[in-house]
Amino acid sequence: MIDHSLVKRFRQEVGDRLAHQRRLDQANGLPAMTGEDERQFARALISQVLEEHARSEIGLGRTPPTVEEEEALAAGIHAALFGVGRLQPLLDDPEVENIDINGCDKVFVSYADGQELMHDPVAESDDELIELIQILAAYSGLSSRPFDTANPQLDLRLPDGSRLSAVMDVTVRPAVSIRRARLGKVFMSDLVGNGTISPDVGRFLSAAVAARKNLMIAGSTNAGKTTLLRALANEIPPSERLITVERALELGLDQFPELHPNVVAFEQRLPNSEGQGEISMAELVRRSLRMNPSRVIVGEVLGDEIVTMLNAMTQGNDGSLSTIHANSSMEVFNRIATYALQASERLPIDATHMLIAGAIDFVVFIEKRNDYHRGGTLRRYVSSIREVNGCDGRVLSSEVFVPGPGGGAVPHAPVSCLDELMAHGYTPGGW
Repeated sequence: MIDHSLVKRFRQEVGDRLAHQRRLDQANGLPAMTGEDERQFARALISQVLEEHARSEIGLGRTPPTVEEEEALAAGIHAALFGVGRLQPLLDDPEVENIDINGCDKVFVSYADGQELMHDPVAESDDELIELIQILAAYSGLSSRPFDTANPQLDLRLPDGSRLSAVMDVTVRPAVSIRRARLGKVFMSDLVGNGTISPDVGRFLSAAVAARKNLMIAGSTNAGKTTLLRALANEIPPSERLITVERALELGLDQFPELHPNVVAFEQRLPNSEGQGEISMAELVRRSLRMNPSRVIVGEVLGDEIVTMLNAMTQGNDGSLSTIHANSSMEVFNRIATYALQASERLPIDATHMLIAGAIDFVVFIEKRNDYHRGGTLRRYVSSIREVNGCDGRVLSSEVFVPGPGGGAVPHAPVSCLDELMAHGYTPGGW
Protein backbone atom coordinates (compact mmCIF):
# COMPACT_ATOMS: atom_id res chain seq x y z
CA MET A 1 0.00 0.00 0.00
CA ILE A 2 1.27 3.50 -0.90
CA ASP A 3 0.83 6.42 1.48
CA HIS A 4 -0.95 8.73 -0.97
CA SER A 5 -0.59 11.74 1.31
CA LEU A 6 3.20 11.32 1.06
CA VAL A 7 2.96 10.95 -2.72
CA LYS A 8 0.97 14.17 -2.93
CA ARG A 9 3.44 16.04 -0.68
CA PHE A 10 6.54 14.78 -2.48
CA ARG A 11 5.01 15.44 -5.90
CA GLN A 12 4.63 19.07 -4.86
CA GLU A 13 8.24 19.24 -3.65
CA VAL A 14 9.67 17.62 -6.77
CA GLY A 15 7.42 19.77 -8.98
CA ASP A 16 8.64 22.94 -7.23
CA ARG A 17 12.31 21.94 -7.66
CA LEU A 18 11.71 21.05 -11.30
CA ALA A 19 10.06 24.43 -11.92
CA HIS A 20 12.95 26.18 -10.13
CA GLN A 21 15.46 24.42 -12.43
CA ARG A 22 13.47 25.47 -15.49
CA ARG A 23 13.60 29.10 -14.35
CA LEU A 24 17.36 28.84 -13.71
CA ASP A 25 17.97 27.38 -17.16
CA GLN A 26 15.92 30.14 -18.77
CA ALA A 27 17.74 32.87 -16.78
CA ASN A 28 21.11 31.45 -17.83
CA GLY A 29 20.12 31.25 -21.48
CA LEU A 30 20.26 27.45 -21.55
CA PRO A 31 17.99 25.47 -23.90
CA ALA A 32 14.85 24.02 -22.35
CA MET A 33 15.03 20.38 -21.28
CA THR A 34 13.42 17.87 -23.60
CA GLY A 35 10.57 15.79 -22.24
CA GLU A 36 12.86 12.81 -21.69
CA ASP A 37 15.56 14.98 -20.05
CA GLU A 38 12.93 16.38 -17.72
CA ARG A 39 11.77 12.90 -16.75
CA GLN A 40 15.33 11.78 -16.03
CA PHE A 41 15.99 14.91 -13.96
CA ALA A 42 12.72 14.33 -12.09
CA ARG A 43 13.83 10.80 -11.21
CA ALA A 44 17.01 12.24 -9.68
CA LEU A 45 14.96 14.77 -7.73
CA ILE A 46 12.61 12.03 -6.51
CA SER A 47 15.57 10.02 -5.20
CA GLN A 48 16.86 13.17 -3.51
CA VAL A 49 13.54 13.93 -1.83
CA LEU A 50 13.08 10.34 -0.64
CA GLU A 51 16.61 10.27 0.76
CA GLU A 52 15.91 13.49 2.70
CA HIS A 53 12.66 11.96 4.00
CA ALA A 54 14.47 8.81 5.19
CA ARG A 55 17.06 10.91 7.05
CA SER A 56 14.28 12.96 8.64
CA GLU A 57 12.47 9.82 9.83
CA ILE A 58 15.67 8.43 11.37
CA GLY A 59 16.33 11.78 13.05
CA LEU A 60 12.87 11.64 14.61
CA GLY A 61 13.45 8.11 15.85
CA ARG A 62 11.04 6.54 13.36
CA THR A 63 11.61 3.69 10.95
CA PRO A 64 12.39 4.94 7.42
CA PRO A 65 10.63 3.38 4.41
CA THR A 66 11.92 0.01 3.25
CA VAL A 67 13.49 -0.38 -0.18
CA GLU A 68 10.20 -1.75 -1.52
CA GLU A 69 8.22 1.13 0.00
CA GLU A 70 10.67 3.68 -1.46
CA GLU A 71 10.32 2.11 -4.91
CA ALA A 72 6.52 2.26 -4.63
CA LEU A 73 6.67 5.89 -3.49
CA ALA A 74 9.05 6.79 -6.33
CA ALA A 75 6.73 5.18 -8.90
CA GLY A 76 3.73 6.98 -7.38
CA ILE A 77 5.46 10.39 -7.42
CA HIS A 78 6.61 9.91 -11.02
CA ALA A 79 3.09 8.85 -12.06
CA ALA A 80 1.61 11.88 -10.29
CA LEU A 81 4.06 14.19 -12.10
CA PHE A 82 4.01 12.68 -15.59
CA GLY A 83 1.28 10.07 -15.58
CA VAL A 84 -2.22 9.95 -14.21
CA GLY A 85 -1.58 9.50 -10.51
CA ARG A 86 -3.54 6.69 -8.86
CA LEU A 87 -5.13 5.83 -12.21
CA GLN A 88 -1.74 4.64 -13.49
CA PRO A 89 -2.03 1.00 -12.25
CA LEU A 90 -5.36 0.68 -14.08
CA LEU A 91 -3.88 2.05 -17.29
CA ASP A 92 -0.92 -0.31 -16.91
CA ASP A 93 -3.26 -3.32 -16.73
CA PRO A 94 -3.65 -4.70 -20.29
CA GLU A 95 -7.01 -6.30 -19.39
CA VAL A 96 -8.69 -3.04 -18.37
CA GLU A 97 -10.99 -1.76 -21.11
CA ASN A 98 -12.94 1.16 -19.64
CA ILE A 99 -12.81 3.19 -16.44
CA ASP A 100 -15.86 5.16 -15.25
CA ILE A 101 -15.48 7.54 -12.30
CA ASN A 102 -18.59 9.07 -10.70
CA GLY A 103 -16.76 11.05 -8.03
CA CYS A 104 -13.36 10.17 -6.57
CA ASP A 105 -14.57 7.10 -4.63
CA LYS A 106 -17.04 5.58 -7.09
CA VAL A 107 -14.82 3.89 -9.65
CA PHE A 108 -16.12 1.20 -12.02
CA VAL A 109 -13.71 -0.79 -14.17
CA SER A 110 -14.71 -2.86 -17.22
CA TYR A 111 -12.41 -5.68 -18.26
CA ALA A 112 -11.81 -7.37 -21.60
CA ASP A 113 -13.61 -10.53 -20.42
CA GLY A 114 -16.84 -8.56 -19.86
CA GLN A 115 -16.56 -8.17 -16.07
CA GLU A 116 -17.34 -4.84 -14.43
CA LEU A 117 -15.98 -4.35 -10.91
CA MET A 118 -15.79 -1.53 -8.40
CA HIS A 119 -12.27 -0.24 -7.71
CA ASP A 120 -10.53 1.67 -4.94
CA PRO A 121 -10.82 5.48 -4.90
CA VAL A 122 -8.55 7.29 -7.36
CA ALA A 123 -8.24 10.45 -5.25
CA GLU A 124 -8.77 11.56 -1.66
CA SER A 125 -11.49 14.03 -2.63
CA ASP A 126 -13.42 15.32 -5.63
CA ASP A 127 -11.28 18.47 -5.54
CA GLU A 128 -8.14 16.35 -5.86
CA LEU A 129 -9.73 14.46 -8.77
CA ILE A 130 -10.46 17.77 -10.52
CA GLU A 131 -6.88 18.90 -9.85
CA LEU A 132 -5.54 15.69 -11.43
CA ILE A 133 -7.68 16.23 -14.53
CA GLN A 134 -6.56 19.86 -14.75
CA ILE A 135 -2.91 18.75 -14.68
CA LEU A 136 -3.60 16.27 -17.48
CA ALA A 137 -5.46 18.93 -19.46
CA ALA A 138 -2.50 21.29 -19.14
CA TYR A 139 0.07 18.82 -20.47
CA SER A 140 -1.80 16.45 -22.80
CA GLY A 141 -2.58 17.29 -26.42
CA LEU A 142 -1.11 20.03 -28.56
CA SER A 143 -2.37 22.90 -26.42
CA SER A 144 -3.42 23.40 -22.82
CA ARG A 145 -7.14 22.82 -22.28
CA PRO A 146 -9.04 24.47 -19.42
CA PHE A 147 -11.18 22.42 -17.04
CA ASP A 148 -12.99 24.63 -14.56
CA THR A 149 -16.37 26.22 -13.81
CA ALA A 150 -16.23 28.26 -17.02
CA ASN A 151 -15.13 25.19 -19.05
CA PRO A 152 -16.87 22.20 -17.43
CA GLN A 153 -16.32 19.76 -20.31
CA LEU A 154 -13.06 18.17 -21.40
CA ASP A 155 -11.92 15.63 -23.97
CA LEU A 156 -8.28 14.63 -24.31
CA ARG A 157 -5.89 11.83 -25.17
CA LEU A 158 -3.80 10.41 -22.32
CA PRO A 159 -0.09 9.62 -22.78
CA ASP A 160 -0.87 5.92 -23.35
CA GLY A 161 -3.40 6.71 -26.10
CA SER A 162 -6.54 6.25 -23.99
CA ARG A 163 -9.39 8.71 -24.46
CA LEU A 164 -10.58 10.71 -21.44
CA SER A 165 -13.87 12.57 -21.21
CA ALA A 166 -14.66 14.60 -18.09
CA VAL A 167 -17.41 16.90 -16.86
CA MET A 168 -17.88 18.99 -13.72
CA ASP A 169 -20.52 21.39 -12.36
CA VAL A 170 -23.14 19.96 -14.73
CA THR A 171 -23.14 16.83 -12.57
CA VAL A 172 -23.45 16.56 -8.78
CA ARG A 173 -19.86 15.25 -8.62
CA PRO A 174 -17.08 15.35 -11.24
CA ALA A 175 -17.47 12.45 -13.68
CA VAL A 176 -14.74 10.92 -15.82
CA SER A 177 -14.82 8.19 -18.46
CA ILE A 178 -11.63 6.67 -19.83
CA ARG A 179 -11.74 4.42 -22.86
CA ARG A 180 -8.61 2.38 -23.17
CA ALA A 181 -6.60 1.99 -26.37
CA ARG A 182 -5.74 -1.66 -25.70
CA LEU A 183 -4.68 -2.27 -29.28
CA GLY A 184 -2.45 0.61 -30.36
CA LYS A 185 -0.39 -0.88 -33.16
CA VAL A 186 -3.08 -3.06 -34.68
CA PHE A 187 -3.28 -4.81 -38.04
CA MET A 188 -6.03 -6.53 -40.00
CA SER A 189 -4.48 -9.89 -39.09
CA ASP A 190 -4.98 -9.04 -35.39
CA LEU A 191 -8.68 -8.37 -35.99
CA VAL A 192 -9.02 -11.62 -37.92
CA GLY A 193 -7.27 -13.39 -35.04
CA ASN A 194 -9.62 -12.05 -32.36
CA GLY A 195 -12.78 -12.61 -34.40
CA THR A 196 -13.62 -8.97 -35.17
CA ILE A 197 -13.57 -9.75 -38.89
CA SER A 198 -13.50 -12.92 -40.95
CA PRO A 199 -10.56 -13.60 -43.30
CA ASP A 200 -12.86 -12.82 -46.25
CA VAL A 201 -13.92 -9.46 -44.77
CA GLY A 202 -10.27 -8.73 -43.98
CA ARG A 203 -9.24 -9.28 -47.60
CA PHE A 204 -12.18 -7.22 -48.82
CA LEU A 205 -11.35 -4.22 -46.61
CA SER A 206 -7.62 -4.42 -47.37
CA ALA A 207 -8.40 -4.36 -51.09
CA ALA A 208 -10.83 -1.44 -50.61
CA VAL A 209 -8.10 0.59 -48.87
CA ALA A 210 -5.57 -0.30 -51.58
CA ALA A 211 -8.10 0.68 -54.27
CA ARG A 212 -8.47 4.09 -52.52
CA LYS A 213 -12.15 3.66 -51.70
CA ASN A 214 -13.66 6.11 -49.21
CA LEU A 215 -14.75 4.19 -46.11
CA MET A 216 -17.03 5.31 -43.29
CA ILE A 217 -16.86 3.13 -40.16
CA ALA A 218 -20.06 3.19 -38.12
CA GLY A 219 -21.08 1.76 -34.77
CA SER A 220 -22.17 2.56 -31.25
CA THR A 221 -19.99 4.01 -28.51
CA ASN A 222 -17.09 1.70 -27.61
CA ALA A 223 -17.89 -0.70 -30.45
CA GLY A 224 -14.29 -0.63 -31.72
CA LYS A 225 -14.54 1.94 -34.52
CA THR A 226 -11.19 3.61 -33.77
CA THR A 227 -9.35 0.29 -33.51
CA LEU A 228 -10.75 -0.79 -36.88
CA LEU A 229 -9.78 2.60 -38.34
CA ARG A 230 -6.20 2.16 -37.09
CA ALA A 231 -6.00 -1.30 -38.65
CA LEU A 232 -7.31 0.01 -41.98
CA ALA A 233 -4.87 2.93 -41.87
CA ASN A 234 -2.03 0.47 -41.38
CA GLU A 235 -2.93 -1.01 -44.77
CA ILE A 236 -1.95 2.30 -46.39
CA PRO A 237 1.55 2.19 -47.95
CA PRO A 238 4.31 4.05 -46.04
CA SER A 239 4.97 6.22 -49.09
CA GLU A 240 1.66 8.09 -48.69
CA ARG A 241 1.29 11.38 -46.80
CA LEU A 242 -1.52 11.21 -44.24
CA ILE A 243 -3.35 14.10 -42.57
CA THR A 244 -5.44 13.16 -39.53
CA VAL A 245 -8.07 15.49 -38.05
CA GLU A 246 -9.42 14.85 -34.55
CA ARG A 247 -11.17 16.56 -31.67
CA ALA A 248 -8.61 15.11 -29.27
CA LEU A 249 -5.53 13.29 -30.53
CA GLU A 250 -6.25 9.58 -30.35
CA LEU A 251 -5.29 7.74 -33.54
CA GLY A 252 -1.56 8.14 -32.95
CA LEU A 253 -0.54 7.08 -36.47
CA ASP A 254 2.49 9.37 -36.18
CA GLN A 255 3.79 7.24 -33.31
CA PHE A 256 4.79 4.47 -35.72
CA PRO A 257 7.17 6.05 -38.25
CA GLU A 258 8.09 2.67 -39.64
CA LEU A 259 4.47 2.35 -40.85
CA HIS A 260 3.65 6.01 -41.53
CA PRO A 261 6.73 8.22 -41.76
CA ASN A 262 4.82 11.17 -43.27
CA VAL A 263 1.90 12.08 -40.97
CA VAL A 264 0.51 15.42 -39.82
CA ALA A 265 -1.94 15.16 -36.90
CA PHE A 266 -4.41 18.05 -36.50
CA GLU A 267 -6.27 18.59 -33.22
CA GLN A 268 -9.26 20.86 -32.72
CA ARG A 269 -8.46 23.90 -30.56
CA LEU A 270 -11.06 25.16 -28.11
CA PRO A 271 -11.64 28.87 -27.47
CA ASN A 272 -9.84 30.51 -24.55
CA SER A 273 -11.60 32.09 -21.57
CA GLU A 274 -12.33 35.20 -23.71
CA GLY A 275 -13.91 33.04 -26.41
CA GLN A 276 -11.00 33.61 -28.80
CA GLY A 277 -8.64 31.31 -30.66
CA GLU A 278 -10.99 28.45 -31.54
CA ILE A 279 -10.06 26.32 -34.55
CA SER A 280 -12.95 24.02 -35.47
CA MET A 281 -12.91 20.57 -37.03
CA ALA A 282 -14.41 21.98 -40.23
CA GLU A 283 -11.59 24.53 -40.47
CA LEU A 284 -8.99 21.83 -39.89
CA VAL A 285 -10.47 19.62 -42.61
CA ARG A 286 -10.32 22.59 -45.01
CA ARG A 287 -6.74 23.32 -43.95
CA SER A 288 -5.76 19.66 -44.44
CA LEU A 289 -6.58 19.91 -48.15
CA ARG A 290 -3.87 22.57 -48.53
CA MET A 291 -1.25 20.36 -46.91
CA ASN A 292 -0.71 18.07 -49.91
CA PRO A 293 -2.41 14.99 -48.41
CA SER A 294 -2.47 11.60 -50.06
CA ARG A 295 -5.39 10.81 -47.77
CA VAL A 296 -7.37 12.67 -45.12
CA ILE A 297 -8.46 10.68 -42.07
CA VAL A 298 -11.12 12.19 -39.80
CA GLY A 299 -11.08 10.41 -36.45
CA GLU A 300 -14.71 10.93 -35.55
CA VAL A 301 -17.47 12.87 -37.29
CA LEU A 302 -19.76 14.52 -34.75
CA GLY A 303 -20.96 17.75 -36.31
CA ASP A 304 -20.68 20.41 -38.98
CA GLU A 305 -17.34 19.16 -40.32
CA ILE A 306 -19.27 16.50 -42.24
CA VAL A 307 -20.04 18.79 -45.21
CA THR A 308 -16.40 19.89 -45.52
CA MET A 309 -15.25 16.28 -45.24
CA LEU A 310 -17.67 14.99 -47.90
CA ASN A 311 -16.60 17.81 -50.21
CA ALA A 312 -12.97 16.82 -49.64
CA MET A 313 -13.77 13.21 -50.55
CA THR A 314 -15.22 14.33 -53.88
CA GLN A 315 -12.28 16.59 -54.79
CA GLY A 316 -9.72 13.94 -55.61
CA ASN A 317 -8.71 12.94 -52.08
CA ASP A 318 -9.79 9.34 -52.55
CA GLY A 319 -9.03 6.74 -49.91
CA SER A 320 -10.34 8.76 -46.97
CA LEU A 321 -11.32 7.08 -43.71
CA SER A 322 -13.57 8.29 -40.90
CA THR A 323 -15.88 7.07 -38.14
CA ILE A 324 -19.41 8.00 -37.11
CA HIS A 325 -21.91 6.98 -34.43
CA ALA A 326 -24.86 5.03 -35.83
CA ASN A 327 -27.06 2.04 -34.97
CA SER A 328 -26.85 0.38 -38.39
CA SER A 329 -25.10 0.75 -41.73
CA MET A 330 -28.34 2.12 -43.23
CA GLU A 331 -28.82 4.73 -40.49
CA VAL A 332 -25.48 6.36 -41.37
CA PHE A 333 -27.04 8.29 -44.25
CA ASN A 334 -29.71 9.86 -42.02
CA ARG A 335 -27.10 10.65 -39.36
CA ILE A 336 -24.94 12.45 -41.94
CA ALA A 337 -27.98 14.35 -43.24
CA THR A 338 -28.79 15.48 -39.68
CA TYR A 339 -25.24 16.78 -39.16
CA ALA A 340 -25.35 18.55 -42.55
CA LEU A 341 -28.55 20.36 -41.55
CA GLN A 342 -26.72 21.68 -38.47
CA ALA A 343 -23.74 22.92 -40.50
CA SER A 344 -23.37 26.52 -41.60
CA GLU A 345 -24.15 25.41 -45.17
CA ARG A 346 -27.59 24.15 -44.00
CA LEU A 347 -27.68 21.57 -46.77
CA PRO A 348 -31.15 20.17 -47.49
CA ILE A 349 -31.50 16.40 -47.22
CA ASP A 350 -31.66 15.74 -50.98
CA ALA A 351 -28.45 17.75 -51.56
CA THR A 352 -26.74 15.88 -48.71
CA HIS A 353 -27.73 12.54 -50.20
CA MET A 354 -26.25 13.58 -53.55
CA LEU A 355 -23.03 14.56 -51.74
CA ILE A 356 -22.95 11.22 -49.88
CA ALA A 357 -23.42 9.30 -53.12
CA GLY A 358 -20.45 11.07 -54.69
CA ALA A 359 -18.20 10.83 -51.63
CA ILE A 360 -18.63 7.52 -49.77
CA ASP A 361 -17.97 4.14 -51.35
CA PHE A 362 -18.56 1.79 -48.41
CA VAL A 363 -20.06 1.94 -44.92
CA VAL A 364 -18.60 -0.62 -42.52
CA PHE A 365 -20.74 -1.33 -39.44
CA ILE A 366 -19.12 -2.76 -36.31
CA GLU A 367 -20.99 -3.77 -33.17
CA LYS A 368 -20.39 -5.19 -29.73
CA ARG A 369 -22.40 -7.86 -27.93
CA ASN A 370 -22.12 -9.87 -24.75
CA ASP A 371 -21.82 -13.50 -25.84
CA TYR A 372 -23.83 -15.24 -23.11
CA HIS A 373 -23.07 -18.63 -24.68
CA ARG A 374 -19.41 -18.00 -23.77
CA GLY A 375 -19.88 -16.86 -20.21
CA GLY A 376 -20.78 -13.26 -21.04
CA THR A 377 -17.59 -12.51 -22.98
CA LEU A 378 -17.74 -9.16 -24.78
CA ARG A 379 -17.48 -9.58 -28.56
CA ARG A 380 -16.82 -6.95 -31.20
CA TYR A 381 -17.33 -7.79 -34.84
CA VAL A 382 -18.08 -6.27 -38.22
CA SER A 383 -21.63 -7.34 -39.04
CA SER A 384 -22.46 -5.36 -42.18
CA ILE A 385 -20.78 -3.67 -45.14
CA ARG A 386 -22.91 -1.48 -47.38
CA GLU A 387 -21.87 -0.20 -50.82
CA VAL A 388 -23.13 3.20 -51.98
CA ASN A 389 -24.44 2.83 -55.54
CA GLY A 390 -25.77 6.29 -56.40
CA CYS A 391 -28.60 8.70 -55.66
CA ASP A 392 -32.23 8.97 -56.75
CA GLY A 393 -33.67 11.51 -54.33
CA ARG A 394 -32.06 9.42 -51.61
CA VAL A 395 -28.89 7.38 -51.30
CA LEU A 396 -29.06 4.09 -53.17
CA SER A 397 -27.07 1.32 -51.53
CA SER A 398 -26.76 -2.44 -51.33
CA GLU A 399 -25.66 -4.52 -48.36
CA VAL A 400 -22.82 -6.56 -49.82
CA PHE A 401 -22.02 -8.24 -46.48
CA VAL A 402 -24.81 -9.11 -44.02
CA PRO A 403 -24.82 -10.66 -40.52
CA GLY A 404 -24.20 -14.40 -40.70
CA PRO A 405 -25.33 -17.13 -38.25
CA GLY A 406 -22.78 -16.03 -35.64
CA GLY A 407 -23.36 -12.32 -36.21
CA GLY A 408 -20.20 -11.70 -38.24
CA ALA A 409 -20.49 -10.34 -41.79
CA VAL A 410 -20.78 -12.83 -44.66
CA PRO A 411 -21.01 -12.12 -48.43
CA HIS A 412 -24.53 -11.33 -49.63
CA ALA A 413 -24.54 -9.36 -52.89
CA PRO A 414 -22.10 -8.59 -55.72
CA VAL A 415 -19.94 -5.48 -55.51
CA SER A 416 -20.16 -3.04 -58.42
CA CYS A 417 -16.43 -2.22 -58.23
CA LEU A 418 -15.36 -5.87 -57.99
CA ASP A 419 -12.82 -5.55 -60.82
CA GLU A 420 -10.98 -2.79 -58.93
CA LEU A 421 -10.92 -4.83 -55.73
CA MET A 422 -9.74 -7.96 -57.56
CA ALA A 423 -6.91 -5.89 -59.06
CA HIS A 424 -5.78 -5.34 -55.47
CA GLY A 425 -5.85 -8.97 -54.42
CA TYR A 426 -9.46 -9.61 -53.41
CA THR A 427 -11.07 -12.85 -54.53
CA PRO A 428 -14.81 -13.08 -53.72
CA GLY A 429 -16.04 -16.20 -52.00
CA GLY A 430 -19.73 -16.81 -51.47
CA TRP A 431 -21.59 -15.11 -54.32
